[in-house]
Amino acid sequence: MKNTIIAFFLSIFLFSCSGKLEKTLVSKPFTDQDDFNEFPKYKDKILSIEDVYDKNPDSSGGFSVKQKDTTLYIQEGSKPVAHKFREARFVNSQKTAVLVQIEDGAGDLSPFYIITLKEGVPNAVALNIASNGKGDKDFAKGLQEITRTTLVVNNDFVVATVRGKVYQIKRKNPNELIQGNFILYSSDKTTLVFAVKDGLYQVNYMTGETLNLPVPASVLNSATMVNEIQQNYSWQKNSRGTSFLKENPDDDRIVDISEFKK
Repeated sequence: MKNTIIAFFLSIFLFSCSGKLEKTLVSKPFTDQDDFNEFPKYKDKILSIEDVYDKNPDSSGGFSVKQKDTTLYIQEGSKPVAHKFREARFVNSQKTAVLVQIEDGAGDLSPFYIITLKEGVPNAVALNIASNGKGDKDFAKGLQEITRTTLVVNNDFVVATVRGKVYQIKRKNPNELIQGNFILYSSDKTTLVFAVKDGLYQVNYMTGETLNLPVPASVLNSATMVNEIQQNYSWQKNSRGTSFLKENPDDDRIVDISEFKK
C-alpha cells in the first residue's frame, strides 16, 4: 500500500515537471468599448511573446504568447484551435495586450486577434469582419505599419500601439474589406487614403466620415501616383475640422468669386 501511494505521488510529480501548461481562450467580437491598455496590479500580471524558432530551430517558426508559464491558444466558434501565430506584437507599453495573427495557411487573410488581460485574466478579442470581396486576396495586406505607433490590420482596423487603442475603419462597401491600397494619411494621421479602382476612398477612423474623390485612371495607374497626387491635390478641412484630400484649383480657369466669400 505504501509503495502504491509513493508511486502515485511520484507520477504526479513527474507529470508536473514534464507537462505543459496551456489555456485556450474563446474569442469574442470587437466592440468600440474595448480597451486594451490595462495597467497590471502586479509585476507578473503581464504577457510575454516567444519566438518558436528560437526555442526549437527544427520548427517552422512563428510565435507563442504566454502568461507566466501558461501558453495561450485561441479558438473562435467551431474553428480549429490556434496554437501558433505568424505575427505577434505588443500594443501597449504595459505588455498586457498582444496583437496576433494566427497561422492557418491563409496568408495575409489569416484572422487577427488581441490577447488582452482584464484584471489579470487573459481574454481574446477578434479583429475580423466577414468579407466577400472579389479582390480580398489582393488587398488584404495583413499588418501594415503606417507610422511607428500606428498599424492597419487588413484595411479594417487601426491599432494605436503604446496606448492600446483600436478603431474600426468604415468600409466603402459593408460586405467587403476596402478594395484598394493604402497610400497616404493626413497630417494628424486620422484620415486614411486608399487608392481604389475609381479614385481615392478617404476615411477618418476617428469620426467615421468618408469622402470619395474621383481621380483619372492615368494617375491611378501611374508608377508615380503618390507624387502626382501630392502635387495636384491638397488637404482641406471640412466644417467639422476633418481633413480630406481635394483637387487643387486650376490657376487658368475662370474663378467664381463666391469661392472666396466668407
